[in-house]
Amino acid sequence: MTRLPKQLTRLAPILFLIVIALVVVACVPGIGGTPAASGVPTPSPSQAPLEPAVPSGNPISLLAWLFTPIFQVLFITLVFFDRLTRFIWPEGNIVIAIILLTVVMRVLVIPLYRKQLTSTRQMQLIQPEVKELQRKYKGDRVKQNAAVQEYYRQRGINPAGGCLPILLQFGLLIPMYSVISQGLTNYDPSAMWHVFGINLFPSIGCPSSPAFDAAGHVVNACLNPVLAGQFPWGLPEPYTTDLYIAGFGIGMLAIVSSLLQLVASRMTLAPADPKSDDPNMKVQRQMAYFLPLISIVYGGILPAGLFIYWITATLIQIIQQYLILGWGSMFPLFGWYPGFARNHTPRFPVKMPEIKPADPSQPSAAERAKSVDRDISAQSTIRPNRTRSGRRGRRR
Repeated sequence: MTRLPKQLTRLAPILFLIVIALVVVACVPGIGGTPAASGVPTPSPSQAPLEPAVPSGNPISLLAWLFTPIFQVLFITLVFFDRLTRFIWPEGNIVIAIILLTVVMRVLVIPLYRKQLTSTRQMQLIQPEVKELQRKYKGDRVKQNAAVQEYYRQRGINPAGGCLPILLQFGLLIPMYSVISQGLTNYDPSAMWHVFGINLFPSIGCPSSPAFDAAGHVVNACLNPVLAGQFPWGLPEPYTTDLYIAGFGIGMLAIVSSLLQLVASRMTLAPADPKSDDPNMKVQRQMAYFLPLISIVYGGILPAGLFIYWITATLIQIIQQYLILGWGSMFPLFGWYPGFARNHTPRFPVKMPEIKPADPSQPSAAERAKSVDRDISAQSTIRPNRTRSGRRGRRR
């Protein structure tokens, strides 16, 4: 059990790439229509009216049907905020709507994320004691794991306590991606804001048929996904900026998002200890630099509006981490260590968890260790069963 967090830490980059790949494969609408022989773009299925998914034998359709309620909640909330911004901007402001939706989502998961940060900090605080136990039982993996697990139990710490919020963030990322990439590029998504036969936005009139540009993109989306006259937030940023390097699309929003994620990742790490040679800590620090930079690669694939969501969510995450964890391992930064970061105490610091009183109904650590030793001793004394018939079979 003690190896679970370490394995998750090492596999996180691979799992992250797999999740993003599944998102792109399963959810990317065919926005790049293939021109037909006559030169007229061929509309893709995603450019048909957007309707709730219907379950079938296809696993992808079943997954889409399971995510449909989440999609509708997020999409309806986004449309509501877009309508709300029309009191200031006559045509609405989809960027402000995305930011408001992100704030609402992050506020709802504050308790879970606080639990994750608390678990992360507690694991950092108890590392000296854990290392001492590992040193004490060095060479005996069974006793070492039993001692560490007993220490976790006494302190009331779950080593995998921070996994659920991370999975929740990934779970919300997929429908949020679909909301932006499909909801903002479709000419008639009205079926998605019909709930139990009630039209929640009867004042919105969608076009009766789609219109396409030369690349096959819908130019008459029902919702206004354009800001500043020509920036479609439902498409990748390079589609508008035409910024490509060596064939890869580069998005400035993706770069900003990566830098903010880098700050957030460094803040979750404990202050660097030059004397420490813990390989797990080295892996965590490598991930803190590696994972945020992956977002730059997605700048030419994912819609620009998704990076507005990502940037806003990361800014809120940084604020939460500052209040609970402080600056962490953010400084020194290229040799710069500002005075405000030295000896900084967070507003809501996490304390070392106290040892819980022993439960009389549960066996003590010594008794469990003796039980494990007896099992190992019993297994080592068992000899292969040699039957009498086997010995007679070798006689002549």
